[in-house]
Amino acid sequence: MLIVPVKDGESIDRALKKYKRKFDKTRVVRSLRARQQFIKPSVTKRAKIQKAAYKQRSASQEEQA
Repeated sequence: MLIVPVKDGESIDRALKKYKRKFDKTRVVRSLRARQQFIKPSVTKRAKIQKAAYKQRSASQEEQA
């Protein structure tokens, strides 16, 4: 459960903004979406390798430029 302390004189909009920011940082929605369907470990591993290769390529391109 998220608790957002509200100071005296603080608007409800500002408190709501704090709550939304805190909620996004907990990554609850991301984990719920990930659990909606099963992803095979081999697919996860392949995606991780592809992401690492992409990062390495982009880093080497920045280095050359």
